[in-house]
Amino acid sequence: MRYCPSPYRYQRRRTREIHLGDPQQGGVVIGGEHPVVVQSMITADTMDTEACVRETLALVEAGCQVVRITAPTVKDAANLRNIVAELRARGCRVPVVADIHFKPEAAMEAVKWVECVRVNPGNFADSKKFVVKEYTDEQYAAELARVEAKFTPLVLECKRLGRALRIGTNHGSLSDRILNRYGDSPLGMVESALEFARICRKHDFHNFKFSMKASNPKVAIQCYRLLAARLAEEGEDWNYPLHLGVTEAGDGEDGRIKSAIGIGSLLCDGLGDTIRVSLTEDAIHEIPVCRAILDCVPALTRPDLEVPTDAFPFAPFEYERRPSVEVDLKTGLQCGGDQPIRVIVPRSAWDTLLPRIPARADVRPEGVYEELGAVEVDPRQGFDLPDDSCLVTVRDLPDLPALAAFRLLAWRLRQMGRRNPILLKDCLQVPQPPLDAQTALLRSSIVLGGLLADGIGDAILVRNESDPQKALQLAFNILQAAGCRSFKTEYVACPSCGRTLFNLQTVTARIKARTSHLKGVKIAVMGCIVNGPGEMADADFGYVGGAPGKVNLYVGKKPVKFNIQEEEAVDRLIDLIREHGKWTDPEPAPPAEPRQPAPPSCSVSSAG
Repeated sequence: MRYCPSPYRYQRRRTREIHLGDPQQGGVVIGGEHPVVVQSMITADTMDTEACVRETLALVEAGCQVVRITAPTVKDAANLRNIVAELRARGCRVPVVADIHFKPEAAMEAVKWVECVRVNPGNFADSKKFVVKEYTDEQYAAELARVEAKFTPLVLECKRLGRALRIGTNHGSLSDRILNRYGDSPLGMVESALEFARICRKHDFHNFKFSMKASNPKVAIQCYRLLAARLAEEGEDWNYPLHLGVTEAGDGEDGRIKSAIGIGSLLCDGLGDTIRVSLTEDAIHEIPVCRAILDCVPALTRPDLEVPTDAFPFAPFEYERRPSVEVDLKTGLQCGGDQPIRVIVPRSAWDTLLPRIPARADVRPEGVYEELGAVEVDPRQGFDLPDDSCLVTVRDLPDLPALAAFRLLAWRLRQMGRRNPILLKDCLQVPQPPLDAQTALLRSSIVLGGLLADGIGDAILVRNESDPQKALQLAFNILQAAGCRSFKTEYVACPSCGRTLFNLQTVTARIKARTSHLKGVKIAVMGCIVNGPGEMADADFGYVGGAPGKVNLYVGKKPVKFNIQEEEAVDRLIDLIREHGKWTDPEPAPPAEPRQPAPPSCSVSSAG
């Protein structure tokens, strides 16, 4: 199976067009030859019409082309009529997507008023109670027939009214039926979505798109690749558009890095027709990040690149680190094999950073680029290596995109039967003039994070960011986001929406202030139960909204404390971390150096 024609030469996946509303009346066309569409989701209570309208208008002003609004109940879905009417009265024609979980009857109400309905196959007329059950083929077919009976009315109504559907699976909310047959896996996500697609096609309804979201960028990448490959196997007319996103990415630099790895690397492979960056921030901040990620793609790809092969040098649908031998570099550093992926800096950065960094700091450079003795090659051509015991990297070749170059290097080494460790660079020409901070962060994350998700790389070098300290921090943050090294606490935090039962930004900041010293601990902060337990499956602890003003605490995906008052919930979370032996007291801050008295100053007065 192939998810794209070539992992080296850019070619956008050809898809059919779908319509969200009438393009002549402000609607949006997704897919085909149309540019990738940017969308987001408001956070206001769906019953607060004015707040929803105000937030939607602000998103549209920022450049958002599609706006999603949650509809958790039939009552909320009915109020979409008022929201859309008020938007149209104010001259705003942006397509609105109703976000539906659990309640088919809410979908049937929402479809009357909005241009698109998003359904999650994992909890739309299905269940996820994490119950272990073996389904016979007959039982499985009976359950699927029950789901079809619940879903078909919505399909027929969408067809009658000219609406669109988004079939949106989430890694954290697969049904028990899917989990017990396929496991919590990319295959399970894809099969769950295809079941719903087959129901649509059975009724000759084709105005739909897919999404495959996960909070782990590597999982998201694998899911979208597998879906694209499976659709290609199904036939040419299965070329439905893809909505890309990494869900629960978090906030700040970490949220942007995770989003860039998952969304950006897929875009560079030609996948994706609409995107959303999910940040635990005000939704308006998502739009510039979406635009910036899209702007990175032409700079990181080439459709006319001449390469000797189109073979994949990695397993595209499951993560497997490329096998390499462990070598001792000239600086005494071990690299490759089972060693952690190392962080390398140029000599100038090493000299600048080392005097400032405490000896026990987790974030510190581990090697000097100029002193590694790395063999630099052009992977488009054949080359010789003495043996497997030298580090290999790509020469600085301005006409060669780094993402394609290092994939091609991995292919060359495989053809040669070599297991040399690879040093990744985020660019093959140091940018001049220097890039702005956001562009540097996104480009480095797409290239390095994408390659690490492919399983390629034993050491990394960040050069897009010109500030040595920021470049060093970015390198470690990319390794953490890609799941390659853990040097700090990791947070899975969902973006807010109308279902959220507490202020996500405030609570997340409060939890971070208390727990950010817990190296290697993963904490999930979820506003409600919709994606909570499943999306937190690989988190150590979870803080989940259970009811207004009440919080449930989880260990992994198992709830252990219920209906805790929000005012004391963070303290109880700390207690839970202590109970499970994951707590350490933060190290005291080093004493401040005594301030030197300021020299006397002389003043100059002027008379006027």
